Amino acid sequence: MVCIAAFIILALIGIFVAIISIFKPEVGKSYWKMFKKAWGCLWKKVRLQKCETGFKDDVKNTILSRVIVKHPKWVKPLSAVIEVLSVVIVAVAVWALLTAVKSLLALWALGSCNVTTPSACSLGAEVCSIDESEPSNMLEATGRWFTEWGEIFEAIPDKFRTYKAEDYDFNYVTVNTEVAADAPIAVDIFDPGCSVCMISYRNQKVAGFFEKYNVRLVPFAIQDADDSYKFANSGLVARYMLAAEQFRSGLAMQIIDKLFTGKNSEGISYQNKFNDDYTSEEATAKLESWLAEFGLDEAGVAEVRKIASYPEIADKMSENREIVEKQLRVKGIPTMIYDGVRHTGLWKNE
Repeated sequence: MVCIAAFIILALIGIFVAIISIFKPEVGKSYWKMFKKAWGCLWKKVRLQKCETGFKDDVKNTILSRVIVKHPKWVKPLSAVIEVLSVVIVAVAVWALLTAVKSLLALWALGSCNVTTPSACSLGAEVCSIDESEPSNMLEATGRWFTEWGEIFEAIPDKFRTYKAEDYDFNYVTVNTEVAADAPIAVDIFDPGCSVCMISYRNQKVAGFFEKYNVRLVPFAIQDADDSYKFANSGLVARYMLAAEQFRSGLAMQIIDKLFTGKNSEGISYQNKFNDDYTSEEATAKLESWLAEFGLDEAGVAEVRKIASYPEIADKMSENREIVEKQLRVKGIPTMIYDGVRHTGLWKNE
């Protein structure tokens, strides 16, 4: 283990030695000589051959040379410490390498380098992440580490498959009732409180995406580990959208358009008001005032309110969550399916 640990340390300090050797070439020569020995020892270990004991002794003697003179009794204990530290260094290096490989695979397969908490990964696409609860103890953390590998390997085949939007039985909202009947189908999964979803919606609207595709807009309110909603009032808005769609096709689209593009009298985005300011009662009142604005009378508004309270609406939201998290294994939204491909993150008109 000493020679492997020495190789790891020498590899890490190599860049600094290269700079120093510009001014002191003898340092570079000594380093290169030691590095070649370390690499030779490592290569033999890889091929399951016996490593040269001479190099191991060179490393120990270099470290213990000053101790031998002043404190000869310390040599054996320190030698044991060096062995233990070597094991630790190798273990940490192996763990770091595996973690790096896992993060890169997860980024490629799932769109985030952190499987459990996608929001912790700054390398992924611009998304509103669907996070899981953090492990509460070491045993759970170890189990989660292996589970994440399983999720990654399960997701790898998805990178090579062709997606069909019509294959997923979502409870959705009709975006454009006037789009051509033979237009290709697209699924757009969004959270009413997600700012990235709002920007994507605006980009799609400007680019004419809703005229080109028969878009099925899927309200999906992200829930945390304790089943609370990531964005305040997202669950409420999603329920009212599904209820409004059931009452009259196209009505829910008016709600989301108002939420994503409208502003109040103070110039503040309605999405921000729903996320940061409105209580549940205030949010309900605002949604119902919009329904009246869209042409519903008091009886119509009352009917939408009644439908929104039905257990069937909650079941529809649960069904959407099952498809998103279990079947599609989505780690962040917005997520779109169109032209045979699944897209996650901010939609841009390219």
